[in-house]
Amino acid sequence: MASIAGSSALSFAMPVKAINSNSLAFSPVRKGNTFLRLQPVPMRSVSCAAKKDTVDKVCEIVKKQLALPDHTEVCGESKFSELGADSLDTVLANSLQVEIVMGLEEHFDISVEESSAQTIATVEDAADLIDKLVAVKA
Repeated sequence: MASIAGSSALSFAMPVKAINSNSLAFSPVRKGNTFLRLQPVPMRSVSCAAKKDTVDKVCEIVKKQLALPDHTEVCGESKFSELGADSLDTVLANSLQVEIVMGLEEHFDISVEESSAQTIATVEDAADLIDKLVAVKA
C-alpha cells in the first residue's frame, strides 16, 4: 500500500499510474499527522457493446424489414444510411424506418422513444439501445 505523507514534502512509496477520487482515502492519525493513503480499487470495465445475440437479431430484423437480398451483409457496423434506410433519426418520416423500429419493439418487447431513435445510426447503436431498454425493463 502506498502512502503519501501530509507534510510539505510529499514522497511516494511506490509509483502511481493513475489517481482518481475513488482510489483515495483520508485517515487522520491521532499523533497529529494526516495521511493520504492510496487504496487499491478494483478496475471496472464498462462496455457499450451490445450482446452478440442482440446484434444478430437486429441484423436479421433489419434485413427482413428492408427486404435486402440474401447476399447483402448486415453487421453491427452497418449504417442504416448505407442499407437504404437513411438513418433512424427521422423515424416518423419514412415508413421503412417505422417498420424497422416496430419490428425491433415487437421482438424485444420494448418501446423506443423518438428521442432515443434519433441517436441510432448503425445496427450496433440499435442493439446497444435495445440492451439498455431490456435491462431497465428487467
